[in-house]
Amino acid sequence: MTTPQQHPITGRTARRLPRPSELRPLLRVARPELDPTRRRLARAHTVADLREIARRRTPRAVFDYTDGAAEAEHSLRRAREAFASLEFRPSVLRDVSTIDMSTTLLGGPSALPFAFAPTGFTRMMHHEGEPAVARVAARLGVPHTLSTMGTTSPEDLALAAPETRRWFQLYLWRDREASAAIVERAKAAGNEALMLTVDTPVGGARLRDARNGLTIPPALTARTLLDMARHPHWWANVLTTEPLEFAALSSWGGTVAELIDTMFDPHLTLDDLTWLRSTWNGTLVVKGVQTAADARRVVDAGADAVVVSNHGGRQLDRAPVPLETLPAVVDEVGGDAEVLLDTGIMSGADIVAAVALGASGCLVGRAYLYALMAGGECGVERLGTILTAEIRRTMALLGVTRVADLTPDHVRLRG
Repeated sequence: MTTPQQHPITGRTARRLPRPSELRPLLRVARPELDPTRRRLARAHTVADLREIARRRTPRAVFDYTDGAAEAEHSLRRAREAFASLEFRPSVLRDVSTIDMSTTLLGGPSALPFAFAPTGFTRMMHHEGEPAVARVAARLGVPHTLSTMGTTSPEDLALAAPETRRWFQLYLWRDREASAAIVERAKAAGNEALMLTVDTPVGGARLRDARNGLTIPPALTARTLLDMARHPHWWANVLTTEPLEFAALSSWGGTVAELIDTMFDPHLTLDDLTWLRSTWNGTLVVKGVQTAADARRVVDAGADAVVVSNHGGRQLDRAPVPLETLPAVVDEVGGDAEVLLDTGIMSGADIVAAVALGASGCLVGRAYLYALMAGGECGVERLGTILTAEIRRTMALLGVTRVADLTPDHVRLRG
């Protein structure tokens, strides 16, 4: 190792002119990115970065629909705080030169331990909507879930993303014949799993939407006309592409709250799950389980898997925190059914933590909506790159080379 030369009289470090060969590596100029979307996305290194880009680029009512939760939003905040406060416990001196992030979700392969969650009104966030997300899912090698309140039909999504593992999320309507019809459409379109959401007997009080007066489709009011001037690209895309339609509805002209009250059925009971089990011969998932006791009830009624979820904090405020509930659910039904988790996930490290605590994988929702708003399909692609790098890095730093080797020994929930 060389040491800096010192002046023989002053004792200060001697100076010299650099040689051209030494300057050459420092003068490399990065090739400019001409595409403004890709240039914008290149500055995003985390989900939080994508969220900030989305906030700037979309109308407030649209961003708030994605970003918000019920009432005072305690449930969402606590879910994120649970991930932030946990403690990883690495094992050192392990060969982590090769990391295998692949796993099995709902009986099929997944290149990463997560799937894209069902989200409503997705084309409202960006006109490319569910097809863009599903195409990225195919390239990542992860499943995609279409919502009953999605803005692409099961048939159209199958045409747009034929290589994607596709699941369908169901709200059982008051009209059971209509519910049976959409289940048949999902089956015919090649969806391999049906995901019944059960935490929505009524709609949660989503106060941001109420204050913003959000309607589907957005109404042209004085407020929205002003918003056009601030977000011209978003409005141009909305007005020059096909009108918003839904996976299970031909049209709607009211507020989000009115649509939710129409879609959700307060009469739903365990008998309806038994009926659904008799009509669907594929994998049946129950989403919205928040206690170990309820997990046992739905598995005994025929569910093949459960999603520990409080609906992203969008239903009951101050609901149980899914990450904290997960170990008890796994203890109760983990030997009989697959257990997945959603709510509060903002990084690949969050996904690794949930798997270490017993989940087979996670459903990622808000994060890809932020990415979609930030840059359409390119934005979701950027999210995939971010999550993949975070999962790989976290596993390596934990000393784990396979998803199957993650255990509760690798993470601790701090009280």
